[in-house]
Amino acid sequence: MSMIVRFLAALAASLVLAAGPAMAAPTEDVARLQQSWAHIKYEVPPAAQEAQFERLLGEAEQAAQRNPGNADTLIWYGIIESTYAGAKGGIGALKYVKNAKATLERALAIEPGALAGSAYTSLGSLYYQVPGWPIGFGNDARAEEYLKKGLAVNPDGIDSNFFYGDYLMRKGDAVNAERYLRKALQAAPRAGRKLADDGRRAEIAQLLEKIAGGRK
Repeated sequence: MSMIVRFLAALAASLVLAAGPAMAAPTEDVARLQQSWAHIKYEVPPAAQEAQFERLLGEAEQAAQRNPGNADTLIWYGIIESTYAGAKGGIGALKYVKNAKATLERALAIEPGALAGSAYTSLGSLYYQVPGWPIGFGNDARAEEYLKKGLAVNPDGIDSNFFYGDYLMRKGDAVNAERYLRKALQAAPRAGRKLADDGRRAEIAQLLEKIAGGRK
């Protein structure tokens, strides 16, 4: 059970992906979901986040129904469902993570490169954070496969580099983790995503401090 709690806490703290600066502007629904996600994650007190993410999950489901076959919307539906699972906690939250995985796989089947490869990176982050069998579907080999595909689509992105750096750090490869984390810090700002970018940069800074502390 402690493994599940650690996974859910890490998941709540990490998932937020979006198109890079060179991609086309997102739809109204996607833009609204992105902004609401960032507001709840970075501006709402943790004790109030579960209820607000639950509300946002309902909005994401409706957006997916309004935009059938739209990979961008499905990606954010999967991200929000994963994050809601992290805020909810407990063994029951795993079903939401499994649903999110299926939703992201649907997005990949429609358009693999949507939102700068965010479906690949999102799936990769799930695979290395979810417990493995028999509790969940976690698998480091699959995680690395998807994370590298995300990097291939968006080699200079803040999220694609952050998540691969985080994965390497968890695997004990601090040297290469630092390289990818520092590259993430160099990513160009995303239009309309200042709150999300600032939050991600703060998370990167925390990991870099941890790496520096490990050298002392």
